[in-house]
Amino acid sequence: MKVSIHKSEINGKVTAPSSKSYTIRGLMCAALARGRSEIIHPLISEDTEAAAEVLGQIGVSIHKQGSRWQVMGGPLKQPTEDLFCRDSAATLRFMTAICALVPGKCRLLLGPSLSKRPITPLLQALGQLGVNCRADGASVTVRGGRLKGGMVKLPGDISSQFISALLLIAPLAEGGISIRLTTPPKSKPYLKMTLDCLEKFGIKLEAPEDLREFEVPKQEYRPASYQIEGDWSSASYLLALGAVLGKVTVTNLNPESLQGDRIMLNLLKDMGAQVLVSNDSVTVQRSKLEAITADLSDCIDLLPTLAILAAVADGASQFTGIKRARLKESNRVAALREGLTRMGIKVIEETDSLTIVGSRPKGSSIDSHDDHRIAMAFSILGSSTGATTINGAECVRKTYPEFWDILRSLGGKVEIDGK
Repeated sequence: MKVSIHKSEINGKVTAPSSKSYTIRGLMCAALARGRSEIIHPLISEDTEAAAEVLGQIGVSIHKQGSRWQVMGGPLKQPTEDLFCRDSAATLRFMTAICALVPGKCRLLLGPSLSKRPITPLLQALGQLGVNCRADGASVTVRGGRLKGGMVKLPGDISSQFISALLLIAPLAEGGISIRLTTPPKSKPYLKMTLDCLEKFGIKLEAPEDLREFEVPKQEYRPASYQIEGDWSSASYLLALGAVLGKVTVTNLNPESLQGDRIMLNLLKDMGAQVLVSNDSVTVQRSKLEAITADLSDCIDLLPTLAILAAVADGASQFTGIKRARLKESNRVAALREGLTRMGIKVIEETDSLTIVGSRPKGSSIDSHDDHRIAMAFSILGSSTGATTINGAECVRKTYPEFWDILRSLGGKVEIDGK
């Protein structure tokens, strides 16, 4: 699908979609709790649908009623068919661990972009716990059953999802699990989100402030009614639209959220944007933006949004701690350099940093590389410059299916497939 974007004036009020990360974590915890749980205001997107589908295949009943999903957790059963995780990394990684609890063989299938993302450190960690598991091209096979538990070591600087996956199954191991990270964890806010979700479902564990060690004793999950808050990652594009093109108010945002991308508020202010926070809403108004230097180690998903803002800011912005952005749905560092260069912006790419010299971007044809965050980010520049097309624009269904309609509702001049 191709989207054409013309120069637009942006103004309006919109509700942030629910958090993808919390929705998937809530589903996994509810699946492991014996009894009926409720997920309130889940995000409905390709990634969360993938999570719900594969959980259903291992015996978890999920009844969807509008903004409430009823989840009946209980004994897990061997699936009769392969588990297709689509392109959801969280679903694959969390389910790989959960399949260690499922009697018999589980085979997880990966979508095209997911097959390029790392999984080996998690398989090695599960192997330390006696789990028979392996990856083979576009699939992962796990032979599960009894999980004895014990000590496991793994790196913390590749993906926090490996650690979260182990934390999900640790309470159900016969002897509990002790986790030791051999390198400091990246994306610590995501680990805090996992710990918060575990606590809501009755799990207690010990971890120091640096999150390098976790002691999880054997215990049972308790069913819960779990409310999903708004997604700061998805909201970042809407807030950036306001900073560049008009005035946007985004509701359904928790200013005290554990989500790492909440730091978007501070980064917008650092760039000189006018930001007003009121209860559960944030308003951002068109402002003269200034270049910044920022370490994105704990908020790597903000790189595309900030790169676009840097492209129209005065001066040269530098973003560090971005190496892991090369391992997302696309190599986001390369995709950003390619797209910004096409729009006339000078970009200097290094292994773990990206420098962007603000200027006057021009319209161009942008390849989304089937990456939802690349597509949504470049919609901001497209709305500023006009004469921009984004190819593969359907990829926003992964996390924000309504995005193009929302952009239109704010005044964005958007044509889909030339219609």
